[in-house]
Amino acid sequence: MVDRFAKDWRTAGLPEHMQTTLAFAEKLTLTPSQMSQEDIKSLRQHGYTDEDIHDIAQIVAYFNYLTRIADGLGIPPEEGLMDPWPREDGQWDTV
Repeated sequence: MVDRFAKDWRTAGLPEHMQTTLAFAEKLTLTPSQMSQEDIKSLRQHGYTDEDIHDIAQIVAYFNYLTRIADGLGIPPEEGLMDPWPREDGQWDTV
């Protein structure tokens, strides 16, 4: 399942509530200005409370913040923390 998830979380067979969470996280990461009340409504429809949604947004935003700081300063990933993963273009990258 980890391999399927790493390749494409949408087809990894995850429960619907988790797919909704990941879609929210992806949209907040890639197109934050396009977030809307519909995104929050979708999470609520899957049983998430306002506190849960707040936590999801905080975790996504914090991870994005740390990644942007590291990328902006040219800080390489720490050795040994993650195994390299093959990208679709055949190159190896860290996850």
